[in-house]
Amino acid sequence: MSTSQAENITMSAGGRYSLATAGARDVIDGAAPLVVRAIGEVPAAAVKAGVFTMSDMGCADGGTSLGMVRAAVGAVRERFGGAVAVVYTDQLRNDFNALVHIVQDVGGDGVHTLFSATSFYDAILPPGSLHLGFSATAMHWLSGKPCDLAAHVHAVGAAGDEREKFAAQARADWQKILLHRAEELAPGGQLVLVVFCIDGRGRYLGNTGGVNMFAQFNALWRRFVDEGAVTEEEYRAMTLPQFYRTVEEFRAPLEGEGAAAQAGLELLEMETRIVPCPFAADFKAHGDAGKFAEAYIPTLRTWSESVFYGALSTARAEGERRAIVDDFYRAYGDAVRSHPAGHAMDYVHAYMRMRKTR
Repeated sequence: MSTSQAENITMSAGGRYSLATAGARDVIDGAAPLVVRAIGEVPAAAVKAGVFTMSDMGCADGGTSLGMVRAAVGAVRERFGGAVAVVYTDQLRNDFNALVHIVQDVGGDGVHTLFSATSFYDAILPPGSLHLGFSATAMHWLSGKPCDLAAHVHAVGAAGDEREKFAAQARADWQKILLHRAEELAPGGQLVLVVFCIDGRGRYLGNTGGVNMFAQFNALWRRFVDEGAVTEEEYRAMTLPQFYRTVEEFRAPLEGEGAAAQAGLELLEMETRIVPCPFAADFKAHGDAGKFAEAYIPTLRTWSESVFYGALSTARAEGERRAIVDDFYRAYGDAVRSHPAGHAMDYVHAYMRMRKTR
């Protein structure tokens, strides 16, 4: 997949992303105290002309961060008064119509919602104008796919040269993200980032002790090749342009002679957390495997469907491509219904807070 293809990756549109991703909302709600603490440490001298500017980078349709943004607005008003500008950002193909509809009344009078079709791999705001930058469950997406994987759909299953290509891309991307934010932040401004990671026990999204979600993805997609539904080329093209960094990889550019540290970014705190899959938790209560599958599969589909669709040859008719994708998620649902135990998409994140020191 080329970089241009990577830019065509989208979350589910029409507000379906927020409706199907209760776990992502739980992750962001858990970051609200960190955000409020960050606002409490922004120096009053940095907030000029009575306007506090915050950004939600990689916001999708904005629904999952509503609670956090409202908490942030309340903290800003209590501390600074004045107006609040909330800049929602995502790539060009994001569903901005749904975003505008969902967040238009996020804070009431004095809160100005602004929208930028710019990814966090680029400069979003003028230098020195940002007081609080926020992003959650987004910066694991790479700016491009360094290679197709021969035997897996995700870098967590890669090895050798293939894995190193992904790791190198992730290092360069992380540094680029941080340097842009260092430029945008006002002196004393804060950055709160919540990013998928591999924790100290080797756990990552969908791999916390039961069925490995990405292994399940791979096994089913491989089965589609064996059954003749997709080709070997289409199997390899279904490589997610994602990378889950470790705590050490997050820290590297922020320490010592690291580029972000030299640009004035200081890491104040970082911890890893696991937020349980809400659908698996519900299943433990109701015990209905069919109901579990019906709720669980849409959350997988919201962020992966565009990659599966994009992997299929454009020589196929659109209807055929859609049917293959539908069959894939139906097969995943069948696997959950047949053997529900262990299926879960637990969220594993690094929660980080930084400040611009100068």
